[in-house]
Amino acid sequence: MTNRLPRLVGRYTTLLLLGLVLLPSVAYAQDEVSQEMFTVNNTWMLVATFLVFIMHLGFATLESGLTQAKNTVNILFKNTGIVAIGLLTYAIVGFNLMYPGDFSIGQFFGFAGFGLDPGAEGNTIAYASGAYTYWTDFIFQAMFAATAATIVSGAVAERVKLGPFLIFTTIYVAFIYPIAGSWKWGAGWLDQMGFYDFAGSTLVHSVGGWAALAGIIVLGPRLGKYVDGKIRPVAGHSMPLATIGVFLLWLGWYGFNGGSVLSADPALVSLVFVTTSLASAAGVLGAMAASWTLQHKPDLSMVLNGSLAGLVGITAGADTVSVNSAMIIGLVAGVIVVASVLLLDRARIDDPVGAVSVHLVCGVWGTLAVGIFSTNAEHSFMTQLIGVGSYALFCFSAALIIFFALKATVGLRVSPEEERTGLDVSEHGMEAYGGFQIAHR
Repeated sequence: MTNRLPRLVGRYTTLLLLGLVLLPSVAYAQDEVSQEMFTVNNTWMLVATFLVFIMHLGFATLESGLTQAKNTVNILFKNTGIVAIGLLTYAIVGFNLMYPGDFSIGQFFGFAGFGLDPGAEGNTIAYASGAYTYWTDFIFQAMFAATAATIVSGAVAERVKLGPFLIFTTIYVAFIYPIAGSWKWGAGWLDQMGFYDFAGSTLVHSVGGWAALAGIIVLGPRLGKYVDGKIRPVAGHSMPLATIGVFLLWLGWYGFNGGSVLSADPALVSLVFVTTSLASAAGVLGAMAASWTLQHKPDLSMVLNGSLAGLVGITAGADTVSVNSAMIIGLVAGVIVVASVLLLDRARIDDPVGAVSVHLVCGVWGTLAVGIFSTNAEHSFMTQLIGVGSYALFCFSAALIIFFALKATVGLRVSPEEERTGLDVSEHGMEAYGGFQIAHR
């Protein structure tokens, strides 16, 4: 009896604990998911949020590595400021612009009011059918909002004034991004039409890419980039830093795409991880082959952008294309990004980090690819094309107006002397690499 007592106590304790665990499931049997699944879903969404946050470090290191050392502090400062501005503006106005509930002007514009309010059900299983809480919903979406402005940062690097750029970021993230996002993710007119963008090839990447293109056009190229009809390469100062940035971005993309499932659905999250990974890998090989063929040398910067091109390309349809289709989408994106970088350079569109080629060009490709490769018969190529055109018209026009207004009022570009000295010294009064002699040209 003495020997059996510990075993009996152990068994009854196990049964008691099991009953306590199962009890909430019974209590929530009338809901779509159990209390345990609600917790699992919400936890995964928060993990995905952490991963998207890491992407901002990836952007900062990638942009720093692909630009000159004398502008490193400026790049890092902008990327830090963008996260802060993105979170605050999205909390104050952006979230309720993007998800207004009801649209006051057709299905084009709606606003649910300033600030954040979870309501009575915000922290319960009743919110979002038990997928996540109101606060998790906000913080996950807020990380996406900041990402759109980060794309612009690299494209206008090394010659834009800090103050006007931060003003642009505030306006674009507070108003333009969420209004555009509401058309699809907020159940607006494009969503009603059947336009599909799973995680943001257009809604995040092209929205940022159109703004980046507008900024480049208004600013003009860097000094010495195009001389006597010739293209003069301006090499980045740290390829190791750029490579670290790409791997951080690739890591973060698992949250970007995986979190866009909006639950911890094991089958769908797993599929999205696979399509995301294979598209990025195929993008690397596509860019490798294209750059080696066209430039006669294997270019690391092109291969790094090829990885990102594959990621951007698959983002619109990561949950609705087959694994084989994901590889094709990534491979084509890798080739396209190399061709785009070279063509834009010939057109004297000076993009130091290839942001327009990666995020805009490949974002458009990935969105259209949904209409070609989706396993859902309701996804139409023409509808995807209408969506791409609509975002192009709205976002490019809005960004162009904001940039021209800033140029006409407070000025947009630093002086030639400040550009030659470097923005670290002229804008911040410090250098990233103290004790090292940095050549100024």
